[in-house]
Amino acid sequence: MKLNPLGRTGMMVSELCLGTMTFGTQTTEDEAHAQIGMALAGGVNFVDTAEMYPVNPVSADTLGNSERIIGSWNAKTGRRGDYILATKHSGEGMKHARGGAPISSATIAPTIEASLRRLQTDYIDLYQFHWPNRGSYMFRQNWSYDPSSQNREETLANMEDCLQALQREVERGTIRAFGLSNESAWGTAQWLRLAEERGGPRAASIQNEYSLVCRMYDTDLAELSVNEDVGLMAFSPLGTGLLTGKYQDGAVPEGSRKSINPELGGRHSPRVYDAVAAYLEIAERHGLDPVHMALAWCRTRPFMASAIFGATRLPQLEHLLKSVELELSKEVLDEINAAHRMHPMPY
Repeated sequence: MKLNPLGRTGMMVSELCLGTMTFGTQTTEDEAHAQIGMALAGGVNFVDTAEMYPVNPVSADTLGNSERIIGSWNAKTGRRGDYILATKHSGEGMKHARGGAPISSATIAPTIEASLRRLQTDYIDLYQFHWPNRGSYMFRQNWSYDPSSQNREETLANMEDCLQALQREVERGTIRAFGLSNESAWGTAQWLRLAEERGGPRAASIQNEYSLVCRMYDTDLAELSVNEDVGLMAFSPLGTGLLTGKYQDGAVPEGSRKSINPELGGRHSPRVYDAVAAYLEIAERHGLDPVHMALAWCRTRPFMASAIFGATRLPQLEHLLKSVELELSKEVLDEINAAHRMHPMPY
């Protein structure tokens, strides 16, 4: 398993990251503990979670349970020091956390403390803001995105306020680094500028959606990533399972994400299945497993820090881990680029 730098933090993270958003709903505690052990044995040293997890669905009753399950594994095994742990502070509007209050200096310290208790650890390696208070064009909101109502001065003042609070946490030793999620190029640039000018931890990473069927990151954010050493933590690199092919021709496997969320968070569309078919045809033509091809392609991207995968069951995890053995040929990469031109932004 290759290791990549996590921004300029000095930490090195595995090119695959274990995602945990099913821990506590689709994935039981015992299964989740087994997954963490298998992932670490397979060379993964990076685990990502969030205070609001698990999802499918998100509810007040389950809020924080993914962190609790990781925490019980930490306590049971004593292996907290064997991996890099990332979690997230929910943004404005998450009604189950702090009544939907925005991220601010008033929320950061108590939210970190609550995560530390659930995770049964003294420190978080990477602390991320789950989405910006001002809103985001992620999660299919790009089709109607309009930033004209944003207040620039308020946004920048909040960023500076948060950076000061984060710096206090770095000095306390509760967090080692800071990351963004569902962020834009402008927003990331401002976080970087303010950290340099006013102080505070420099953003080390951006966790945005990225896959063969979701490539919004390829332009401005890609340029920012490469020039500013802010790596992408790609979530949904398999397009919420679409790129496995399991949902083709109307199939909905029992217990799958689509059986719980039929619209797949807005990704279900007539065009997406044609796009998936194009990538499945490339994989079949070259004798490749489509899951391995999708993850191997992510590893070729020049801005990639780590691709976050999730598995509900151990056999799925075992299969996903084998993707690091695959290196894609130029011919396959050229065909992938041609398919992307034919099927841009399918959802």
